[in-house]
Amino acid sequence: MVYHTESSTHKDLWATDTDLNNLSQRLLDLFCQMAYQEGDFVLSSGARSSYYINGKEVTLHPQGALAIGRILLNMLSSDTQAVAGLTLGADPIVTAVSVVSALEGRPIPALIVRKEAKGHGTKAYVEGPSLPEGAEVVVLEDVVTTGRSAMKAVTRLRDAGYTVNRVISLIDREQGGAEYYQSVDLLFDAVFSITDIQERYKQIL
Repeated sequence: MVYHTESSTHKDLWATDTDLNNLSQRLLDLFCQMAYQEGDFVLSSGARSSYYINGKEVTLHPQGALAIGRILLNMLSSDTQAVAGLTLGADPIVTAVSVVSALEGRPIPALIVRKEAKGHGTKAYVEGPSLPEGAEVVVLEDVVTTGRSAMKAVTRLRDAGYTVNRVISLIDREQGGAEYYQSVDLLFDAVFSITDIQERYKQIL
C-alpha cells in the first residue's frame, strides 16, 4: 500500500489515544494493509513461503511507530534499563520505544547491535549510550521466525556485559522461534501471531 499523508483529525486520534486495545487494533490493521503480502516468496533463510511480512512498512510509518512505542513500552518490566535489537529491522523499533519512554517520563535508552563490528574507532558491535555492567536489556525484533536473528543480538549484548533475559517481537511467525527461546531460557512475547495477522487480513480484504 502506498503511504498517503493522513488528515489532521485522523492523526490526532493516533496521537491522543492511549488506550492500548485501540492502539493494538489499529496497529494490527496497519500490518495487514501495509506489511502483509500473499504469494510465493523466498525468505532470508532460503525457505519458501506463501506469505511475506515487510515489517519496516509499519515500523517506519509515523503512526505505526507511535503505536509500537506505546505498546512495547507497556510490556517492559520496571527494571528494564535499555531496549536493543539487531540492525536493521530493530532500529526503528528500539528508537520508537526510547522516544515514547522519554515522553512518558520513563526514559529508556536504545541500543543498536551491528551484524559486524565497525572497522574503525572503537570497533564496537553495540551502539548507543554506555550502561552499567549487568544492566537489564530487552531485545526487540520485528518478525520472529526461527529466533536465530534476535539471538545474535542477545549474544553480542551479553558479550558486552549486559544482562538479557527477554525477547519481544512484533510478530511471531509461529515457526519455532518461541520454542527455540524457551530452549535457551529466554522469555519470549509477541504483540501479534501470524494467525492474528492472517485472520484480520481476511476480514479487511
